[in-house]
Amino acid sequence: MGAWTALWLRRRGVDVVLVEQYVPGSSLATSGDETRVTRSAHGGDALYPIWQRRALGEWRRLEEEAHTRLFHETGVLWLAHRDDGYEGESLATLARLGIAAERLEPGEIGKRWPQMVNEGIDWALYEPQGGALMARRGVATVAELFERDGGRLARARILPLDEADGAGGRLNLLRTDAGRELGADAFVLAAGPWLPGLLPGVGELALEVTQQEIVYFAVPPGDGRFDAGAMATWVDYEGAFYGLPSIEGRGFKVAPDWPGPVVDPDRQERRLSDERVSASRAFLRRRFPALADQPVAEGRVCQYETTADTHFIIDRHPAYENVWVVGGGSGHGYKHGPSIGEYLSALIAGEDPPAELAPGDRRFALGHRQPGPTLRTSGKPPV
Repeated sequence: MGAWTALWLRRRGVDVVLVEQYVPGSSLATSGDETRVTRSAHGGDALYPIWQRRALGEWRRLEEEAHTRLFHETGVLWLAHRDDGYEGESLATLARLGIAAERLEPGEIGKRWPQMVNEGIDWALYEPQGGALMARRGVATVAELFERDGGRLARARILPLDEADGAGGRLNLLRTDAGRELGADAFVLAAGPWLPGLLPGVGELALEVTQQEIVYFAVPPGDGRFDAGAMATWVDYEGAFYGLPSIEGRGFKVAPDWPGPVVDPDRQERRLSDERVSASRAFLRRRFPALADQPVAEGRVCQYETTADTHFIIDRHPAYENVWVVGGGSGHGYKHGPSIGEYLSALIAGEDPPAELAPGDRRFALGHRQPGPTLRTSGKPPV
């Protein structure tokens, strides 16, 4: 969110300093894993598919500009357990928007992906143009182009906002833990799981930061059935698992997608739990039995930052008109990064965002939010 906003502001000719407390693409950040899913399906919501398609176009342009691979078009396969669920709503919405999607019956699923067991699947929604973004590499690439285009990258830890540093409804400066003062005409706070710590007095923020674990299983020697190109990215939404094929030899990615414990990102031990590894292996035994006894190749421990309704936060600070708060990326903010940056950079510049990015509602506003079924069911954050 932050890196793309900085890049879009540079494209508008704004003098920008991007402050990172680690380095772009750090494994401690939300987008520090190797891959993230990009998909258009969002139930009955029509805005996020449009944002995703526009964002994917920007990711592809970034690939060409940087001469590096950032997207693998694996397709995304949603495993549906009933007709009236999230997948059915998504299929109807994508058809209305003219976005490529197919309904596949179990027989067709078996023909295309015989390495997957179909038991318990009523049908599947298939997005042929979805796939995997190279997350850590992508963040680093955005930062490199930002610097190449004249942006400045600084490494520092920002301290929580202090009332003494603002007056007349405007913030004058940010302070770092090294004693440095950073002044600007406008500030964007896009700190992922660290955002609540920067805004201790903003009760409307209401972000829950939970630990999430991702397990990579080694594929059998000489077996290419689980590599990108042979296996799709898949989502069992109601089963609370999703995963990706082995990309660049990293292993078959399995993600248990229910909220873990609430964590402090500064003190979080990023070690895989036996519970999540066992749950992932049990899922493989049901759905991908050839992988069930394969060793764990590696793992990632990150975090979701989730609002009650799972919509992003993109709004002005309630006390400072020149401070913008951006967060709530959860597991799906990464793919929307280019659209978030384009949308927010226009607001900061005092311009109207592109019409297709305008939400037409208050979904991104700070304030009390009620849990809703718009992007999730059974309390599960979106992929």
